[in-house]
Amino acid sequence: MDRIKFLGDVKIRPTLIQLLNLGMIICSALMIWKGLMCITGCESPVVVVLTGSMEPGFKRGDILFLHMNKEPIRAGEIVVYNVDGRDIPIVHRVIKAHERRDTGEIDILTKGDNNQVDDITLYSGGQLWLNLHHIIGRAIGYLPYVGYLTIIMTEMPIVKYLLIGVLALLVITSEE
Repeated sequence: MDRIKFLGDVKIRPTLIQLLNLGMIICSALMIWKGLMCITGCESPVVVVLTGSMEPGFKRGDILFLHMNKEPIRAGEIVVYNVDGRDIPIVHRVIKAHERRDTGEIDILTKGDNNQVDDITLYSGGQLWLNLHHIIGRAIGYLPYVGYLTIIMTEMPIVKYLLIGVLALLVITSEE
């Protein structure tokens, strides 16, 4: 009987308004992300450094801002790339880049600053070089340690679900 009384006390209009506000926040975040993709020319304009392979320059948890343009990639640049068969992008420095005379295609070799050897072992089986289609973007700036929350949420999913739940509860229960 108490449950029926509780349901009668729920006001539908304010609840719908709060759910609409939550939907608008989610849509706004998606629009900002898509806008950044258009402006930067990258499918992922912001990435988090997940390992210590680029220390001391970039540490685990740093957020990198990426940009991609038509200029040729040169040795010394820090790029983010994906290799076939891996879902997680890798942040490393270009140590060699050259253009093939026959095709004009650019071959790129990378290495983590904190690694002893180049990345050939990270590439797909038998692959010796990266090509432009592997490159997601070039690092143009960073924020130290800000991405650590992403690492924590990936390594401990319960934290992610708790955070999403608390944020949703705050939006739904706020007065306006």
